[in-house]
Amino acid sequence: MTQNKQKYLVLIDGSSFLFRAYHAVPPLTSPDGSPTNAIYGVANMLRKLMADHPTDYIGVIFDAPGKTFRHDLYDQYKAHRPPMPDDLRVQIEPLHRLIRAMGLPLIMQPDVEADDVIGAFAKQAERDGFQVVISTGDKDMAQLVTEHITLENTMSGSRTDRQGVIEKFGVTPEQIIDYLALMGDTVDNIPGVPKVGPKTAAKWLNEYQTLERLIECADQIKGKVGENLRNALDQLPLSKQLTTIDCDVPLPCSAEELKMNPVDQSELKSMLVELGFTSWLKILEQSAGVGSGRDAKAVESPQAIDARYETILTEHDFERWLERLDKADLFAFDTETTSLDYCRAEVVGISFAVEAGHAAYLPVAHDYSDAPEQLDRSAVLEKMRPLLENPNKAKLGQNLKYDANVLANHGIELRGIAHDTMLESYVLNSNATKHNMDDLAKTYLNYTTIHYEDVAGKGAKQIPFQEVAIEQATPYAAEDADITLRLHEVLSKKLDQNPSLVQLYREIEIPLVEVLSRIERNGVLLDTEMLARQSQELAAQIASIEQHAHDLAGQAFNLGSPKQIQSIIYDKLNLPVLKKTPTGQPSTDESVLQELAADYPLPRLILEHRTTSKLKSTYTDKLPQQVNPKTGRVHTSYHQAVAATGRLSSSDPNLQNIPIRSPEGRRIRQAFIAPPGYVLVAADYSQIELRIMAHLSGDAGLLAAFKQGQDIHSATAAEVFGVEPEQVTADLRRSAKAINFGLIYGMSSFGLAQQLGLTRGQAQSYIDMYFARYPGVKAFMDNIRELAKNQGYVETLFGRRLYLPEINSRNPARRQYAERTAINAPMQGTAADIIKRAMIACDRWLQTDSPDARMIMQVHDELVFEIAESAVSNCIERLRDLMSSAATLDVPLIVDIGTGLNWDEAH
Repeated sequence: MTQNKQKYLVLIDGSSFLFRAYHAVPPLTSPDGSPTNAIYGVANMLRKLMADHPTDYIGVIFDAPGKTFRHDLYDQYKAHRPPMPDDLRVQIEPLHRLIRAMGLPLIMQPDVEADDVIGAFAKQAERDGFQVVISTGDKDMAQLVTEHITLENTMSGSRTDRQGVIEKFGVTPEQIIDYLALMGDTVDNIPGVPKVGPKTAAKWLNEYQTLERLIECADQIKGKVGENLRNALDQLPLSKQLTTIDCDVPLPCSAEELKMNPVDQSELKSMLVELGFTSWLKILEQSAGVGSGRDAKAVESPQAIDARYETILTEHDFERWLERLDKADLFAFDTETTSLDYCRAEVVGISFAVEAGHAAYLPVAHDYSDAPEQLDRSAVLEKMRPLLENPNKAKLGQNLKYDANVLANHGIELRGIAHDTMLESYVLNSNATKHNMDDLAKTYLNYTTIHYEDVAGKGAKQIPFQEVAIEQATPYAAEDADITLRLHEVLSKKLDQNPSLVQLYREIEIPLVEVLSRIERNGVLLDTEMLARQSQELAAQIASIEQHAHDLAGQAFNLGSPKQIQSIIYDKLNLPVLKKTPTGQPSTDESVLQELAADYPLPRLILEHRTTSKLKSTYTDKLPQQVNPKTGRVHTSYHQAVAATGRLSSSDPNLQNIPIRSPEGRRIRQAFIAPPGYVLVAADYSQIELRIMAHLSGDAGLLAAFKQGQDIHSATAAEVFGVEPEQVTADLRRSAKAINFGLIYGMSSFGLAQQLGLTRGQAQSYIDMYFARYPGVKAFMDNIRELAKNQGYVETLFGRRLYLPEINSRNPARRQYAERTAINAPMQGTAADIIKRAMIACDRWLQTDSPDARMIMQVHDELVFEIAESAVSNCIERLRDLMSSAATLDVPLIVDIGTGLNWDEAH
């Protein structure tokens, strides 16, 4: 907002801020374990608002506790609102203290809602010549908008003036009260006209202008909606009263007196320590003071702190920095390269930082017409080798696995990886933010980094980094090292508050970086000729499917076009419409086609066409193109910081998704081969998540079945269906397997019914029988749901946390999804932790004892090795021991191991 002679008043709907922050910010805690997510969210919104609006006239308005005059008008007002969650209630008092310490006037008027106080201040200020901005997310406030009063949504950054109200709601601000009265409000339990939503309300008011005029003409409204209107006539005046903001309520001061107070530096600092807001505290301590608080956005930026970024172009400067790095207890570094493909990338430059605000960039391969002379890359890397390969010199980076792989291309084995900010963020809260540097800097430092596109350009005009001018490359590259160091200072302190997370980070995630780097560089050998033959066969199969589909349809059509499929199966063949898209069109998504395929041949062919086409395009055609020409192998990238539960994912190519249920999918695995003189060894944890369920639930029946080595699905079938083990049929075992795996994924009776082709009642009876036989499982599920609701997260056996911000959502679908996740995440996450521990143990053995073997793939619960034929028998027993001892459970960890000349054969 541009400051001019006219006075501005900013009115902040504190109650709206409070609830929005509580639901938007993942669970956070102070050093003493008290919840702080709502405080953190509100404080950040307030600081942004103060920075965006340089005015002394400002106030934060909260609802006072207790009932208001609207409850006297209508005793059912807000009757259906659930009580405030306990973990939100305890944040209110410290939030109010923090707001006052920041110098912001805080208003709570007894017996009056915040909306009315805001409305009264806004109208008084308007009369006194103020321009007013109301910061809120409440649609009811639109009735206050005038030429001099506007709304602002701090979360979305949107501003709403008079024209904005008309565009958003379809009515003028003067009509908003009538508009709200017609629709009613289920949250506040305000009665409206049944079945009347925004479109109908806006249509009526555009035609009749006011609610009173509409009531007079109610007999003219036709149909069921007209009948609903007439039935609601008696209550509409009350609804209008309830939705009207009372702008005449008594105020504790005038708008002119609603001004910023001096910041209480001592109280503010004390509160930041108490709340654990270390980043803000550091800014407060490093600055001369935050003054009125209006410059909060500026002082929080690292650029406000003196940042000195050097370019190293001389031997003297290089030696000086080498000495600094050698003496440092920890240093941050980052590589700039020629490519994002770690197999092909070469170093263009290296950046370092030892202390916040002071970093350097060492260019070694920038190549453009007037580029300055740079130090020789080979000589630089050779001088840095002792430092980079020293396991006792602690290094810090952001996604250091990539840098390790790039350095390996130059013959340097990076050791001493002590910290990785990407992994610190991931372990701290896997789903709080994306874990790339740009997002982390924005989230934890409120800092916008220089983006790659800012220095290299965008799209077709983007140049490789080696062509970026060094004077532009230095601030970009040095900033990477500097911000990494700053992030580590913030994230490590947050991690240190939870010893189990620190242990997880230090003992699993950090050691795994080097392990994954080795697996990626090992790669896997492909039989590209076999894939080429498979591709030709799949092409013939696709053509046959298409011809058969055309014959069934009576015409040619594109089986890859949802629009043409829709026309054929619904318009021409008149197949039943089972589901519609959001735009009202008959759906052709996979679930619909699968249901139709049970009774009709064409949908079955379309699904077969989709599956076969994907196999061809994603695997048989693409995999040969991804073979590295230098190594003759495929090198995937494993990602530690993607899946919220802790599981690894892979890309380019994605080895996790190669199908194994179809013969065609298994044939693709046959193209993953061992080189001459070697075999592939696949080691797979048997039913690991069910074993973890038995351990976590302590259910006597499950524990006994696993300890006795029973087929768990047959044992479950015998228990649930009340038959002797020898009487368990294939169908009963299949049903039991669906129940076993379905329940650990939180499957409902509806989902089980669909999977087994049962009625919902039959499926529920199966579930009831299961829980009757395994009561420990039911107790575990009930307890974990309750625990998740109370603390906002669940944990794995090794302390990994998965936060569930929707666990107390008012939206049933979101809440139920969070509850299902609460049940599954401890098992899936523990399985992920176990195989990571196994990978570290196996890699340590391979590096120490140096057998003629290497780890080449990790896929879900399976590790794949390439082992010399002469070493296979000894290696298998050692690998089995290492993997089965990766965790101690109340049931044995069983590892199934197979061998073969290709991956499929090794199963």
